[in-house]
Amino acid sequence: MAEPTRPLLTDSNSLPPRSLDETIERYIGSFGWAQFLQATLVSFSGVFDAQQTFISVFTDFEPTWHCTESDSCHDSLSNICILPKTAWSWDLSPHVSVISEWSLQCSGSFVKGLPESSFFVGCLIGGLVLSTLADSSMGRKNMLFLSCLIMSISAMLTVFSPNVWVYAFLRFVNGFGRATVGTCALVLSTELVGKKWRGRVGIMSFFGFMLGFLSLPAMAYINRGNSWRVLYLWTSVPTMVYCVMVRFFVCESPRWLFVRGRREEAISILKRVASSDVAMSLPFEEQENIDEKPSVNIYAAMKVLVEKRWALKRLSTVMVVAFGIGLVYYGMPLALSNLDFNVYMSAAFNALMDLPANLITLFLVDKLSRRNALIGFTALGGVSSVLIFALQNLRINNHGALQLVLELMSYFCACSAFNVEMIYTIELFPTCVRNSAIAMARQALVLGGVFSPVMVAAGRKNGVWSFGLFGLAIGLLGLFTVGLPETRGSDLCDTMDEEECRDRRSNNDMASSVIA
Repeated sequence: MAEPTRPLLTDSNSLPPRSLDETIERYIGSFGWAQFLQATLVSFSGVFDAQQTFISVFTDFEPTWHCTESDSCHDSLSNICILPKTAWSWDLSPHVSVISEWSLQCSGSFVKGLPESSFFVGCLIGGLVLSTLADSSMGRKNMLFLSCLIMSISAMLTVFSPNVWVYAFLRFVNGFGRATVGTCALVLSTELVGKKWRGRVGIMSFFGFMLGFLSLPAMAYINRGNSWRVLYLWTSVPTMVYCVMVRFFVCESPRWLFVRGRREEAISILKRVASSDVAMSLPFEEQENIDEKPSVNIYAAMKVLVEKRWALKRLSTVMVVAFGIGLVYYGMPLALSNLDFNVYMSAAFNALMDLPANLITLFLVDKLSRRNALIGFTALGGVSSVLIFALQNLRINNHGALQLVLELMSYFCACSAFNVEMIYTIELFPTCVRNSAIAMARQALVLGGVFSPVMVAAGRKNGVWSFGLFGLAIGLLGLFTVGLPETRGSDLCDTMDEEECRDRRSNNDMASSVIA
């Protein structure tokens, strides 16, 4: 005789699960095929996120040129801005870059860097405006769909930019939409699984970002010699197709639905990913807790984070550490030009560094202390970056290969530290504010990206302003992690009160052990 089907959220005669983690693991399993497919589809958004983040490396570069008149021009000594237009010419078609197409080669650094700066400013503003919507009114799925849609439409419109000012504005819109893609994907993919698989599922979104970064130099190399507009076209069309897939195939987070009081929808989604038919029962005690819906104010989540002392302390710490990581994460690929490497090869090498970083985090995330791992990665990244500056000031021949190895090591540590911190942040904050907390941590990361291009430009004359400051920032700011609690193996909390009670119990247990 077949074993009777167990109810989804228990019945009155059985012991109810104490948390949603236990509910998912007891009745669905910690990780099934339906959850795997859901996480894979959601994590694939990282491909398009990475492409739009680093596309300016291949569209906004300054092309090489050559002399056409030997009398008044010399390739290595002449200043292109004081030469007659008939004395020189671009090596490739002027349409390969926005710099050559719109004759920006002699413009100031502000104009040349305006599109890239506009993108990161858009990321900052978009994160502040859109981040709390995923926790309050829109939810994870709808926010992911909207973000990808804005990103794809703005990338498509960029193809028709008539000048640098319109181009910069569309890059701002692109960054505005892109701001919450990574956050929503990470939270949505991890909130459907139990604690055993949470860390590994979280790494899947980072693999998506790595694939997007790695695909970009390949696409740019195939498109070399053609218009920079083609690259935007190639990246925008697949993003639009992905938006349709998100709309019809991605499920909303059942955790968010429970917190919002939408029990029937949450149970329906849990049944869709279950391996067998389950009943739709709900204990009376569970109903009472779920009915306590958060405020509909979209900034309520941020208000709660600021009002709770323990939450503010955790948020401030993860943001400070993320800022240091962001300086290296975005600055190192830009600083490769200071080491004089091929733009396609350098981007490919840096993209490949995401692979070992993701693999190491994937296999060690359940074994390593979150706090110790974050401190270790930031310290090693800082030392590697400072050593690059030291090598630049030593009169040693043929040290370019060693500089590259140290650069890749520093970038690898930044990637690993970023992966660990995102998973750490998921476990530090309850469901009702988790998306907002991760969004703020990512905003701090992007803020580091805003400053890194300026530091890289200054570092072309003196490496202390780029590699030196990169190393000091990520190494010293990483030490702030010491003040955070360890979360490895802990359950995810759903409310602020639940998290606060657990934190209080942890502090009491620690005090008792010290006294004993």
